[in-house]
Amino acid sequence: MKASILFVAFGLTGAAPAAKLQTPNDIVAAAPASAWKPIPADDLLVMDLANGGRIVIQLAPAFAPVHVANIRALARGHYWDGATVYRVQDNYVAQWGQNESDKPWPAGVAAKPPAEYTRPLKGLSITPLGSPDAYAPGAGFAAGWPVAYSPKGGWADLTHCYASVGVGRDLSPDTGTGGELYAVIGQAPRQLDRNIALVGRVVDGIEHLSSLPRGTEALGMYKDKAEDVPIASVRLASDIPEAARPAYEYMDTASASFARYLHVRANRHDDFYIRPAGGVDLCNVQVPVRKKVLTAARPE
Repeated sequence: MKASILFVAFGLTGAAPAAKLQTPNDIVAAAPASAWKPIPADDLLVMDLANGGRIVIQLAPAFAPVHVANIRALARGHYWDGATVYRVQDNYVAQWGQNESDKPWPAGVAAKPPAEYTRPLKGLSITPLGSPDAYAPGAGFAAGWPVAYSPKGGWADLTHCYASVGVGRDLSPDTGTGGELYAVIGQAPRQLDRNIALVGRVVDGIEHLSSLPRGTEALGMYKDKAEDVPIASVRLASDIPEAARPAYEYMDTASASFARYLHVRANRHDDFYIRPAGGVDLCNVQVPVRKKVLTAARPE
């Protein structure tokens, strides 16, 4: 008996050690190159604040093509020169632009875009969330984006998750041009879904918006213009010299790696978790995005 106890104490019983249960981060780290897709440089909007903060936004032309075309034209026309972040509402949004300025639109901007609040479901390959959604008949992921959808209604839309970027607008029928943009910096305000045009998401630098002082006026507006946060520049990555432009890639939401990632997000069994939830909210499954290191070509 004593010998048996000694064998157990020193792990000499011959039993195989328990397999380490994967975390979502483990799955992301182990994902092969084939599980990642590059974000085109023309779909990256790079906003540099005067205080040195950089915010990089991935645009979503497949969901709001006219608004995204406007945003590209606004960036190339330097519309946001002199713009500021002028609204920071706690647990809601940070908003930036010219703030009701009469500054003219650059060439190519559609003054009255259509209401791009949904798009046809047809043409989207959706990976279902696997859990009920409180705001739509279905929810899941398509082309790297979190989406809500209706098989019966035949529509799909981007959803207001943390770091989502939308277009400020006036009362309907106004749809906004894209000159005033906001990013979600709090709990997902999904009640806004299908009521406003979502045009993308912050893939890097959201902390430079979420950490700003909160506005003290109605809707989080800054009381004094001296509180506004100046924007140094807003450019498309495609207009930045290649050697200096940022580059990113996202996990393909149709990949086996993402399927495993989604499953584990809903069923955490690793060391910290005592009781797996058995389900997950759409906005709690952040699609992995990583910075891509560009290597200069070597002369032969």
